[in-house]
Amino acid sequence: MSLNTATVSRQWSLEECIAGCERHGIGGIAPWRDKLADCGTAKAARLIKDAGLTVSGLCRGGMYPAADAAGRAAAIDDNRQAVDDAAEIGAACLILVVGGLPQGSKDIADARAQVRDGIAATLEHSRKAGMPLAIEPLHPMYAADRACVNTLKQANDLCEALGAGVGVAVDIYHLWWDPALEGEIARAGAAGRILAFHVCDWLVPTTDLLLDRGMMGDGVIDIPRIRGWVEAAGFDGLCEVEIFSANNWWTRDADEVLRTCVERHRTVV
Repeated sequence: MSLNTATVSRQWSLEECIAGCERHGIGGIAPWRDKLADCGTAKAARLIKDAGLTVSGLCRGGMYPAADAAGRAAAIDDNRQAVDDAAEIGAACLILVVGGLPQGSKDIADARAQVRDGIAATLEHSRKAGMPLAIEPLHPMYAADRACVNTLKQANDLCEALGAGVGVAVDIYHLWWDPALEGEIARAGAAGRILAFHVCDWLVPTTDLLLDRGMMGDGVIDIPRIRGWVEAAGFDGLCEVEIFSANNWWTRDADEVLRTCVERHRTVV
């Protein structure tokens, strides 16, 4: 199991997350860049190494589309910095939440083209750094503002077009509904491009499309089935717990959250 720091982002700093992983016997961590910046990349790298943690990924790069050339160039510069940060902390990959429509645009095809071109522009730097880029498809409800790549098929197609150094992150919150998911997981696995696996659950009803994710076992996703597909496809990395929960888990004691994560990882995932 790996702890995505978003799961306790309202309660703990990165330093506290690292210490919490040690206390609860969690072997991996996936920092978000805001927490990494607060800690300092060099300090974080040292603390993570001293704790013996595996970094399953750094969240996040991406956000490529912009309304003008200057915005697109700034996004590429930011992603190159994210690559360097991911490499310094020994991350397995840099997660890409690719971005949605530029302000004022209704042209999703153009946004997707900007994503393709932005990743291509990042790849020269990331290949030199030896840092794989993991495209994370997000649920279609995020197509306008967060990610215009919304299915694993789209992500696989992008990987094939872009070549070496880019793969996918399979996040069941975003992908569980897709009738083509099993086949696309197999396709990604056959190419060796599954770089990350994220878990939480989909609550019914969902009260907030961003900040109401469920603890594993509290919702409707058949997590063991999808995990089975991912493992059958050859992924043997850490199972990363990532829960955004403004009105529930973010209001609880962080040690209680981690204890629950560990228990559910053992009994549900």
